[in-house]
Amino acid sequence: MRNIIHLTFGFISCESSKMTAKAEMAAEEGYISPPPTLPSTPCSIHLGVQAGSMRRGSDVLSTSRGTVRERGRNRSWLLSSIITVNVLILGIALVSGSVFNNVKINAINLHIFLIVLVILTTAWMMYYTIYTSREDHAVLYKDSHAGPVWLRGGLVLFGICSLIMDVFKIANYIGYLHCDSAVKIVFPVVQALFILVQTYFLWLHAKDCVQLQRNITRCGLMLTLSTNLMLWMAAVTEESLHQTVVPPEDGNSTHSYDIRASGGYSSCNCSHSACAVLEKAYYYLYPFNIEYSLFASAMAYVMWKNVGRLVDEHNHHSLHFRLKDVLVGPAVGLVMLVAGLGTFVIYKVDVEKGDPGKRDTVLMIHYVMNTVAMTLMSVSTVAGCAIYRLDQRDHVSGKNPTRSLDVGLLIGASFGQFTICYFTIVAVVATGAEGHLNALNLAVSLLTVIQLCLQNIFIIEGLHREPFHEDMHQASVFTNPYVLQAQAHRDIHNLPGTFMETKSSPALTVHSMHVAPSAPSGSPLPQRHRLTWKRRALKEICAFLLLCNILLWIMPAFGARPQFDNTIGAEFYEFNMWAAVVNIGLPFGIFYRMHSVASLFEVFLTS
Repeated sequence: MRNIIHLTFGFISCESSKMTAKAEMAAEEGYISPPPTLPSTPCSIHLGVQAGSMRRGSDVLSTSRGTVRERGRNRSWLLSSIITVNVLILGIALVSGSVFNNVKINAINLHIFLIVLVILTTAWMMYYTIYTSREDHAVLYKDSHAGPVWLRGGLVLFGICSLIMDVFKIANYIGYLHCDSAVKIVFPVVQALFILVQTYFLWLHAKDCVQLQRNITRCGLMLTLSTNLMLWMAAVTEESLHQTVVPPEDGNSTHSYDIRASGGYSSCNCSHSACAVLEKAYYYLYPFNIEYSLFASAMAYVMWKNVGRLVDEHNHHSLHFRLKDVLVGPAVGLVMLVAGLGTFVIYKVDVEKGDPGKRDTVLMIHYVMNTVAMTLMSVSTVAGCAIYRLDQRDHVSGKNPTRSLDVGLLIGASFGQFTICYFTIVAVVATGAEGHLNALNLAVSLLTVIQLCLQNIFIIEGLHREPFHEDMHQASVFTNPYVLQAQAHRDIHNLPGTFMETKSSPALTVHSMHVAPSAPSGSPLPQRHRLTWKRRALKEICAFLLLCNILLWIMPAFGARPQFDNTIGAEFYEFNMWAAVVNIGLPFGIFYRMHSVASLFEVFLTS
């Protein structure tokens, strides 16, 4: 009898321990399983109450764990954001001081600050790479939308051009080593190492959703973002100062002018004869270095958003680049690109000659080219938006840091071009818009505003649409097993000397099957067919807009400054204010065009 009692209590304790383990497991998985059905005995009632209390306890425990995790994530986001804000504000102060004060704060002080940032960031990226390679559970998830191959390919291309720029800088600064600081040589050396490490780091880890050491990772990624933005800011400032054109007092010629105080290499002669060529060469490579820093900043931000994120990969669609049935858009876009590059070369050659008559002529040619490009692009985007109204594709649902960043950068970067256009419109209208040159300047500004608005709508709508799935589809059909078996019996009986016993099922079944081309009439056939007219039209529009945006990136990035060559802005706003407006707005406008190229390529793939 005593043994029976012990066995009974042992069974009850064993069952309760099993229920406790199940409750704890349910709490860990984030759900509470429904209570089991127990017989109505006193012991079972007691066990049911005990299990219910355990479930409530595990539910509270799970909620408290989620609250603690949320608080920890918010604290790490706040800490990493504070690091970014402090680094950027300090960097802005140093850049501004080095531009307008060449005595108290010079370029050497700015380079020392950048060297420290670059070394710290490079060390962290190397630590991250080594740590994640050794720790199996550091990265459990990958964001398939982050760091697409064309973005990483662009990063590698711009990185190679940036390395060439650093090599030219080193060779150029060596010629002034006898009369200038060695820091100017150390900085491009350190930056070249940083570019190599960062390109490798982002190529491998751009899709990571880190689950371990989240606070350190978020702070490190924000440090990477801050460093790239500081390098971008320093490069934009130096390149803008080099390209700033001051209208002369006599109005007969134009020339480049450095806003900084006198100094630099004016009293220092280069020790070799290649300095002038090298300096001109690396200034032409600045646009690639600027875009590299912006690409890296965007990828670092997406990684920062993905820290601790649990990603569902089921909704990702593999996209392939094909130019099938797409001809008109690329052809017209190539014509525009070649014609634009031709007018740009003529513009640069004639403006540098300093002849006022030729300057006005090439400015008019430049404005006409831009007017034609903006008009065609505006008409194309209107047609694309009309096709979207007829499109039956669903909108993308769910959170996606990459898509949100693309939209934010697209809208934010367009404000730079908006600023220059509206300042130009006010200046031209206020002065009466006399002459063909001012009329074309006004027309280009108005068309640019319209084109930016329409292109933003077109790209954002395209980024939020699900990809098409018409190239190769499977027929998912509901079939009745009785009909299939009847057909099978008829086919079998028609064969001599064969017999097969079949079993039936009373339910309807769903089959995903590939139907052969020789299937009976009425069966769906998966086949590669021509693009529908909506898909083809969207691809044509995307290809044309992509090439036109490349043209509109090349011209200002490599030295086209009609804002300074046409003196109306400097005369109306005074030169210092107008130079500030142009030198702040133009880099964002240049980035907008390159970012539009990447976004349009993605829309092309999903169309």
